[in-house]
Amino acid sequence: LGVAIAASGNYVGGTVWPPLVNFGIQSLGWRATHIAIGVFTAVAMALALVVLRLLMGAATRRSHVNAAPPRVDLRLSTNALTAILSLASISCCVAMSMPQVHIVAYCGDLGYGVARGAEMLSLMLGFGIISRIGSGFLADRIGGIRTLLIGSIAQGSALLFYLFFDSLTSLYVISAMFGLFQGGIVPSYAIIVREAMPASEAATRIGIVIFASVFGMSFGGWISGVIFDATGSYAAAFTNGLAWNLLNVSIILLLLMRSRQRLALA
Repeated sequence: LGVAIAASGNYVGGTVWPPLVNFGIQSLGWRATHIAIGVFTAVAMALALVVLRLLMGAATRRSHVNAAPPRVDLRLSTNALTAILSLASISCCVAMSMPQVHIVAYCGDLGYGVARGAEMLSLMLGFGIISRIGSGFLADRIGGIRTLLIGSIAQGSALLFYLFFDSLTSLYVISAMFGLFQGGIVPSYAIIVREAMPASEAATRIGIVIFASVFGMSFGGWISGVIFDATGSYAAAFTNGLAWNLLNVSIILLLLMRSRQRLALA
């Protein structure tokens, strides 16, 4: 739950920023708006990190001493599990990036206007806050792997709806659904790492896996644009996202099966 609450911060920002960015671009232009965002975030993040270091620095240095051992044995080396989780992270985030990166352009392409797309993005990320905190409660009860599997299946279902419904009302509803379904996916990777790896390695391994998720978001946003430019339609881009989502579900199912087999042998 603690991991999920901390990770919901970027969704709070994602809910607040799109309408502000839309207003700034219309009022000041995109260059001035982006410069203002950069200055604000640089100052705000630096101050927050200074405070965090003062409050938690000493506790963090002592945290490995009394840390609990891993709870899940997947019968994989830490390097192999890191690689597998990184691939899973890339695949789910390629799928996740399709609506998050392109919903504004998609609404413009459909003739609804980019302002409607910005509203849908805020709605999507706003519901993601609920999803992230809810996934924390769920992971405390059923574990990170099962929580990730539920989120990935739900995300794929929402992506499927984008293929069949494109009215303005339905896009608002589906965007809310997508946010509600996918918000808990990325924090689940951090939970899985800590459940399956020792605390002395967890910070490094979490960093690698989350970096893979950022790469997946970047690659997914780019490849979706390439597909749209090649086909003139977002249907193929949504289908591409579904294929990557299926890969993610397959990987997590395999990890879950290994976990069950190990527990059965115990």
